[in-house]
Amino acid sequence: MLIIDSKDCENIDKALKKYKKKFEKAKILLQLRERQSFTKPSVKRRGQVLKAIYKQNIASGKIEIK
Repeated sequence: MLIIDSKDCENIDKALKKYKKKFEKAKILLQLRERQSFTKPSVKRRGQVLKAIYKQNIASGKIEIK
């Protein structure tokens, strides 16, 4: 649960901005998306390997980013 300390004189827009920042940093939305469906550990690992290969190809210059 996110708690935002708000002062009486603080504008509601500033409080909302603080809430949004905390929400992003807590990665709550990512956790909800992950929990919607089960992914096998082997599938997760394969995704990590493919991502690492892609990053390595970019670093070595084999793939150019536009």
